[in-house]
Amino acid sequence: MKNLKEGFFIDATVGGGGHSYLILKQNPNVKLIGIDKDDYALNVAQEKLKEFEGRFWLVKSSFKDIDKVVEKFNAKPVVGVLFDFGVSHFQLKLPRGFSFQREEPLDMRMDTSSSLTAYEVVNFYPEHHLLKILTDYGEEKFAKRIVKSIVDYRRKKRIETTKELADIVYKSYPPNLRHSRIHPATKTFQAIRIEVNNELKEIEEGLEKAINITDKEGLILAISFHSLEDRIVKNTFKKYKELKFLEILTKKPITPKEDEIEENPASRSAKMRVARRI
Repeated sequence: MKNLKEGFFIDATVGGGGHSYLILKQNPNVKLIGIDKDDYALNVAQEKLKEFEGRFWLVKSSFKDIDKVVEKFNAKPVVGVLFDFGVSHFQLKLPRGFSFQREEPLDMRMDTSSSLTAYEVVNFYPEHHLLKILTDYGEEKFAKRIVKSIVDYRRKKRIETTKELADIVYKSYPPNLRHSRIHPATKTFQAIRIEVNNELKEIEEGLEKAINITDKEGLILAISFHSLEDRIVKNTFKKYKELKFLEILTKKPITPKEDEIEENPASRSAKMRVARRI
């Protein structure tokens, strides 16, 4: 992303600092504020961006509070905001229970100081609440079967690890669908992670605030990884286009090319939408 006008760029999901590094390198007239809930991510980003010392600031916060962060730093004008939703690749490597491919405690918190964990959701949420989460956040067509299995299992003992949960989901699936390309536990883990981190509500709130704090001609970019996220981005952009706040620059979302997917397999489901403030 080159040729940004002078001002502040907000990386609302700074992660390990990969996007921020390119923005700072390609735009020497830009200062950057990176936001993340995750202390580990902020430490990684600090190291990644150290050559740009004095041009960036990192803040532990949720992007739903992007307006407060901008106000605190008196960051004007805001020439661009980037959102990269979901779990970052290095978070998946940490023992936080995001992955069903390893045996780890049921955690799934992006902000490890928050109180709600996947353990509480799986073991203590009422059956009807679990069903709503798997249906709404996971779009899981076998949600009833999975939830019944979880409730039956937890009557005997608490579900403590990712492997325990993944095995319960796996056995809940019809035998002929257990060995497809996508693991049966994928949607269940996604749904519980969204609940633990309040992801969808924060996306909607963060996007609306980003649009309102961005200067005229500034860009808002959003990278999503599943249909629920992308739908929020699409609908929010459409709403603000009708209010004459935005010009949508991507008629269809931008998706990665084959060589990009080969280099970074995790990007295969990424969709990016871009709008300009007017």
